[in-house]
Amino acid sequence: MRHEEFLRVVQTGAALPDRAAAERAVRATLETLAERVPDGLAEHLAAQLPHELGEHVRRVVAAHEGGPEGHHTAERFDLTAFAARISWRGGVPEDVALREASAVFEALDAALAPELSEKLGSVLPPDIRELLPESRADDSP
Repeated sequence: MRHEEFLRVVQTGAALPDRAAAERAVRATLETLAERVPDGLAEHLAAQLPHELGEHVRRVVAAHEGGPEGHHTAERFDLTAFAARISWRGGVPEDVALREASAVFEALDAALAPELSEKLGSVLPPDIRELLPESRADDSP
């Protein structure tokens, strides 16, 4: 999927007014997601996204690689913290952040290989998994 198409899916899915709002929503969600998933999965995710979008994930992974083990370790947080982080990054209320994140997950589902989408769903806790497209949310453990 191309960068513009990804943004269009998010803009339409979240009922955003323009491309800039979609870019903000995508950046905030991908950066927060990169904090939540293991580094190997984050790297695979970044590799399957358009370069501009993958950079949001890579930047977070790189910033966390200075940790004690020398690599990024997934942070453990729930939907409440997920929404709060997206809200803070995007400068929007938490309910808006969740709506936007759901649209980003919809675009991710279309952009990623099915096995990577399944893996992503399997590492997220049940409450965050509720943001996935219905077909993925139902497939995950």
